[in-house]
Amino acid sequence: MKNLIEVSVDSIRIHMPTAQHLVILKEKEADRYLPIWIGSFEAQAIATKISGNSLGRPLTHDLMATALGDLGVSVKRIVVTRLADQVFYARLYVKQNGRDLDFDARPSDAIALAVRVECPIFVASEVIDSAGIIPEADELDGDKDKSETTVVDEERLAVFRDFVNSLDLPELPDEPGAKDEPGAQDRPGGRPGRG
Repeated sequence: MKNLIEVSVDSIRIHMPTAQHLVILKEKEADRYLPIWIGSFEAQAIATKISGNSLGRPLTHDLMATALGDLGVSVKRIVVTRLADQVFYARLYVKQNGRDLDFDARPSDAIALAVRVECPIFVASEVIDSAGIIPEADELDGDKDKSETTVVDEERLAVFRDFVNSLDLPELPDEPGAKDEPGAQDRPGGRPGRG
């Protein structure tokens, strides 16, 4: 397929300052990513399927996948076709009784359906060229296996250790609520909080 790049769903993320959801698509043949803002319901629908968790009752995209299958419609692929005014557009390509059909779709809905029917996901090359992200080398290093040993910078650690040791803190008992803790008899239990 000319000018189309195959991608997979890398992850669902939450943008902490805004609490909005993103689906991150990753190019299959390169380390380029395409983040797309999506709604929370669509994020849940995608995440539920890719995590393998079942909710017991079908979500809208589960219903759609089942209905299409029972009606003899096979989903061939979805394509994120364009980006205009910061809005992504997609098409859903299906086949029914030998006829090829395609429908306009929001990328989030198309992706939620694609992960259910396990069809390929593509992005138009001009879309990924304009909105794709190539992580910096240090960001990629951060994703390496967390079990790798890290060399501890003893000098930097010593500065931190000296700072903590210089704090004038009261001695704390071994157990919270111990009888020798000041004020322990004045409260029902637990450690004092800051007001």
